[in-house]
Amino acid sequence: MPDFRIVPSIEVLRQRPRVSALQERYGHAALVQALREGTAALRSRLSAGAPADGDAGLELPATPEEAAAIIESGLEARLRAMFETSLRPVINATGVIVHTNLGRAPLCPAALEQVVTVGRRYSTLEYDLAEGGRGHRDGHAAQLLCRLTGAESAAVVNNNAAATMLTLAALAAHREVIVSRGELVEIGGGFRVPEVMEQSRATLREVGTTNRTRASDYESAVTAQTALILRVHRSNFTIEGFTEQPSLAELVDIGRRRGVLVAEDLGSGNLAGGLAESADIAGLRAAGLPWLEAFLRDEPTVQASVAAGVDVVCVSGDKLLGGPQAGLILGRKEPLARIRRHPLMRAFRAGKMTYAALTGTLTEYAAGRARDTVPVLRMLARTPESVEARARSVAAALESSGLYDCEIVDGQSTIGGGTTPGLTLPTRLLAVSRLGCSASALEASLRRLDTPIIARIERDRLMLDLRTVFEDEDAALVHGLRTVA
Repeated sequence: MPDFRIVPSIEVLRQRPRVSALQERYGHAALVQALREGTAALRSRLSAGAPADGDAGLELPATPEEAAAIIESGLEARLRAMFETSLRPVINATGVIVHTNLGRAPLCPAALEQVVTVGRRYSTLEYDLAEGGRGHRDGHAAQLLCRLTGAESAAVVNNNAAATMLTLAALAAHREVIVSRGELVEIGGGFRVPEVMEQSRATLREVGTTNRTRASDYESAVTAQTALILRVHRSNFTIEGFTEQPSLAELVDIGRRRGVLVAEDLGSGNLAGGLAESADIAGLRAAGLPWLEAFLRDEPTVQASVAAGVDVVCVSGDKLLGGPQAGLILGRKEPLARIRRHPLMRAFRAGKMTYAALTGTLTEYAAGRARDTVPVLRMLARTPESVEARARSVAAALESSGLYDCEIVDGQSTIGGGTTPGLTLPTRLLAVSRLGCSASALEASLRRLDTPIIARIERDRLMLDLRTVFEDEDAALVHGLRTVA
């Protein structure tokens, strides 16, 4: 029969110096819970008469002091597990810049500063200082958005799917929306544009074919029940070969002549000017950035859509714009006023932290600093040579330890986030291998670090793309690799 009397009481354990120090860090309630779990686990081992699985080589206690030492030895790990959050920072070494699974766009310093400033105290979220009464949150970002895009009015909601659904609900509920069959896309997480449209209570009217839709297809589909022509940017796939698609100007012309609004779900949120402040487009190839030339030439911009006369355009704030998750609704005053009055606006509206991060990001565009300060744009503009220089520095630190074999190889980065399909960015990858350890085992070990490192595997080798690793993370990258070895 086991002698449970050797297991100290919770109060006795709390008086031990190391345990008392943990209470200061984690609090009384959590400490007591962890101690109860520890003593219960020890009693189970005593009942079994042997150490539990995973405790090979660990002797059972014979005295109260030995029992207390065993409970104390596992106490901090229990407390850490209790307080550990699943939402944690990681080092992104995948080379995917707008990585949806890793939080999409990292915020720029100005956005983070604004979040801290607004979030730590009360703010003017819905307070009009001039009138001394209730105000409207819409105005916080609208002025900057209109100035940067040329739109007459703007509204902010929590994401682009909400922006599209709200636009359709406010402008086309119980009426028809004309959309090309080639644009009925599925976005991340299994959400499909037709299903979003259905929830808005608009009736979908498909025109054209998967690969070819003409302006005449739209015009012939307009009836007295038509409220809206919708263009959806195919941001996460391409259709090549025998294709045809009318221009926005053609759709706007049809809308004006037939008295029908024209809206565009642009998605990616590309603001012209962010990448071309220090070099014109023609000079980007000579500057060693030919992919930027292709990007600026082919990826549609918010400004171009507004200039084409689209009544409403919806974009994401956390993709190519490089800001927080948000849906930006831009366009003419009259349809935007109807959108703001719709009851769903309150359900989809953005909070103060989103407004703070968004205005901080937009300020960088307005000041002409975005290319250097917004992480998405800065990573997009990195040359293979600059990526290689950092990769060689990391490789030298790893090889000097004798733990890894390293090689610099050619590779491709991607923008990601459901943007710029088919466009890749040439990069230089750091291929890392360790004798006796497979690439998959090494990759899994890196994911288990306190600051996880997310890498990719190609040709049975672990690949690190420093294009998406922040400069101040290089030392942590080396430390993590040395730790798992």
